[in-house]
Amino acid sequence: MHGGDVERAVTGMLEVLGPHRDGDWSVPAGSLRWSCHRTAAHVAHDLLAYAGQLAGGARTAYLPFDLVVRPRASPGDVLEVVRAAGGILGRTLAGAAPRDRAWHWGPCDAEGFAAMGVAETLLHTVDITRGLGVPWTPPADLCEDVLRRLFPEAPAGAPVPVLLWCTGRGELPGRVRRTSWTWRAAVDDGRV
Repeated sequence: MHGGDVERAVTGMLEVLGPHRDGDWSVPAGSLRWSCHRTAAHVAHDLLAYAGQLAGGARTAYLPFDLVVRPRASPGDVLEVVRAAGGILGRTLAGAAPRDRAWHWGPCDAEGFAAMGVAETLLHTVDITRGLGVPWTPPADLCEDVLRRLFPEAPAGAPVPVLLWCTGRGELPGRVRRTSWTWRAAVDDGRV
């Protein structure tokens, strides 16, 4: 996965949510306790944090900075922050060398940061669209790439429902719904 995938996921988020920026974003985002507004700000935060980790070459922990989106920012403004953060991550990934590593619960390569950026964007767009009552399905090919990179133990099946199941957002026949999960972004190649 690469920066173009992140930018595609962000563009999809903006396209589906942009027309609903005048809705009530104070409602919970799907099954989350966060509001739709806070969830969108979280996406921007994570995209920027991933870019910072990779650009800064953080070795042992997250860099001690946070993105603060003003609580009174309109939903449209928050989406613009997501666009900016996605652009920063996309450009950071484009400039990363194959050997670059940064910390995310271990040494993570650029592909891992791209996969996490796509996952955060797609999954939280699902949450927000559910909260706002907007029908939307994430792109199957991006879900498949996220599964391959972050959930190598995922069961076989259509990528969208499998990704939603892997992250506790959906059910799969014959499987117990997940209430906790982790993804594997770190690579075990001895480099940090």
